[in-house]
Order: sequence, then structure tokens, then C-alpha cells
Amino acid sequence: MSFDDKLFDYTLKAAKEFEDGLASNPVVPTSEALDNIKLFDQPMPIAKTKAIDVIKMLNEIGSPATTLTRSGRFFGFVVGGTLPVSVASSWLTSTWDQNSSLTVLGYVNAKLEQVAQKWIVEMLELPTGTAVGFVTGATMAGFTSLCAARTRIYNNLGYDLKTGGLRNAPKIRFILSEDIHSTNIRALNYMGYGTDEFEYVPVDEDGRIIVDQIPKLDNNCIMLIQAGNINSGAFDDFKTICALAKKAGAWVHVDGAFGGWIKVSPTRKHLADGMELADSWSIDCHKWLNVPYDSAIAICRDREAMMEAFTITASYLTTDGERIPNNFTPELSRRARGIDVWAALKHLGKEGFGELIDRCCDHASNFSKELEKMGFTIMNDVVINQAVFCLNDNDDQRLKEIMDKVAESGKAWFGPTHWQGRDVYRISVSSHETTSADIDVALEAIKEAMA
Repeated sequence: MSFDDKLFDYTLKAAKEFEDGLASNPVVPTSEALDNIKLFDQPMPIAKTKAIDVIKMLNEIGSPATTLTRSGRFFGFVVGGTLPVSVASSWLTSTWDQNSSLTVLGYVNAKLEQVAQKWIVEMLELPTGTAVGFVTGATMAGFTSLCAARTRIYNNLGYDLKTGGLRNAPKIRFILSEDIHSTNIRALNYMGYGTDEFEYVPVDEDGRIIVDQIPKLDNNCIMLIQAGNINSGAFDDFKTICALAKKAGAWVHVDGAFGGWIKVSPTRKHLADGMELADSWSIDCHKWLNVPYDSAIAICRDREAMMEAFTITASYLTTDGERIPNNFTPELSRRARGIDVWAALKHLGKEGFGELIDRCCDHASNFSKELEKMGFTIMNDVVINQAVFCLNDNDDQRLKEIMDKVAESGKAWFGPTHWQGRDVYRISVSSHETTSADIDVALEAIKEAMA
């Protein structure tokens, strides 16, 4: 089938129009746009439809009904706004149509994953030889890292999980922050462990583990801690916790879904001092690194444990190349998502990425100060890009009404959260698109809603 110039010209034009509208279009789709998506409810097609007509329908109905998470005025979740360079790399990668499981199926992907791995390890100040697996999101990054942790723990205990199975396995203790993100619990559920098996450690008012409440650790423990609490952005005491774990022979996993990248910040990297002392880490790339979905990384100091957990062998699978991609993820066939990570890091460089992170943090800090002037209470210590807020009079229903009006205006969107026993709201600034002008527009929308 020949290359369709009209199809790709139209798609490029539609993408450019969408990009141009990020600064002015409603952040949340209008009711009319949402109503129109019912037009997709059609009988199963029997005859062919021209490719360009398919894409026209997708654009004309789909684009107006898209929540502009890429906008600089979307503050509801910790989701990035894709960098143009990674949009372009994603297009090219899709055109190449590479299966990234084996080197022979994707020489470029295998090389760029290897390069990106080296850069990531350097940026996060991790030991040389640390392994990185390119996965879908934080849940699978946690799953991947924790599977490697389990493999090492069982090996140390003299047990072969692959032959003996989980039913006959020695007990592993899981020590979790009381405020750990639910994706970690789900990852452990996928691994066959139930919530009744977990030991939770109390946290302080910002969601940090209270160190002296940690139970006695031993060499069959896996401890889960946080770099960037999902609400407050707070960081656990890595140095103290890792020292306790090392002394006991326990494994420490850091959920750094977005906060782990703070290591790249020139002004705030001290918040993650000691994070490099852990054994494994999970970090999203479709958050602060601002690459397209889906993209995250599982990082493991113990390369051999990661490879033992995930390497797949078969008579037809080749083993050529310096780094066989499928040895580091649960998936065999998968998208070459490491290319988008490489493109973002190559484009930004360490300095540019650090500046992006600091800019987001500064916006969150300034936003919080202005909200306080308007009669809001900031409920956390704003250390990075996260702020939780309520009204000074503690009228949570009125707060919801105000935020609903802001959403209806299309000027900004803030997500609800549950924090310190209350239903309140959260600011998350994670997009490279966000400017001071976007903050001003959002604040003005709040003032109008309050009036």
C-alpha cells in the first residue's frame, strides 16, 4: 500500500491545530463536545472506509472532547504535557513499527534504551551497572522492581520461586508507609500478596514515615517508601531508613513516580538526599519528563536479580546485543517507548530538565501564596510541585462548588483529593507548558467563581 500524502498531511494539520489551541481552548470539554462522542456509536462496519475519512471523524469528534491535560492550566493530576520533541519521536517510532523485545527486531531501540539507561543512572546518581526497564506506568514499574526484590530475597533464603512456586515459598515481610500510593499495593496484589500480610508504618502530617515507628527489620523484609507523596510532595528520610535496612539485610524500594526526578533539580535535589542508597526505584516518564503515554522506568541496583526475574528463553529468541531489552521487563512484545525517553533527555539535557522541574515547583509555591491571600488554607508544606488546599472557614462543600465553577469556565482544572480526613483539592504543576500567565488565568478563574 503506497504512502498516503493526503492522510498524513491532514493528520499533521490536525495535530498542529490541536497544539495551537492548548493555550486558549477549554481545559475540560464542553457538554456539547462530550455529547457528540455518542456519534462514535455506530454498527460494526462491513465495507471499507477511506483512511482519511476515519481520521477526519476521529479529529472532528475526538479533538473537541479531549481533556487538555497537555495544557498549562491543567492542575488536577500529576500528569505531564508531552514535549513536542517526544510527540515527534513517537510519530517516527510508530512509523518504524519496531517490536522492542529483541535487539534484532529493533537495533535502534536497543541502543537508545542502553543510552537512556546510562543517562538516567547518572542523573539520579545511582551506582554504575544499575539496570533500567522501560515499562508502561508506575504500577508496572513498581511491579517490575518488586519482582526483582522478591527474587533476590528468595535466592538469599535458598528458595527457587520458579520451580517451587509462591504457595511453598518462605514468608516475605512487606513494610509499607501508611500513606504509600495504592499502585504499590496493587502491584503486590498482582504478585500474589494480600493486604493482610502488609505491615504499615505511621506517617506525620505531611505523609512522611515516622522513622522510630518502623518495626524491627530482617533479611526477609521489603520496605516501600516514597520520593514525593502524591498529595503533599513530601520525601521520606532515605538516609536513616536505608541505613536501618542495610544493617538488617532488608531491601528498600522507592516509589518516586514523579518526585524521584527531583534529583535533577539544581535547587531542590537535597530533598532526595540518600535516595540513591535504596535498592530499587519506580519513576514515571509521562509525568515530569513530559513524554507521551505510556512510559515509566523500573530501576534496580541488582541487575542480576532483575534479569533472573524477567529473562525469557525460547529456541527462536536470539540473544545478540549488549543489552537484550526483554530481560528487564515483564513484557516480551512491546512498544519502543525508550526512544521517547531518549528524545526528551537529549532535547532538554540535565540543565533543561532541572530548570523545568524548578519552574513547576516555583509555580506551585507562588500559586499557594496567592491562594492564601484569597482566603484559602494551604494544608501541606509546599516543597515541590504539590499543594493541598481548603477554605479558611473549612466549608468543604463551598470549596467544591467553587472548583466546579472553575472547571465549567474551561479556564483551569483542579482535582479533588482526600487529605487529613477531609475532601479537599490539590494543585499539581507538572507540565512544561505551564507559564506564569497560566497561573494568573487560573487564579482569576477562582476569584470569579468565589464572587
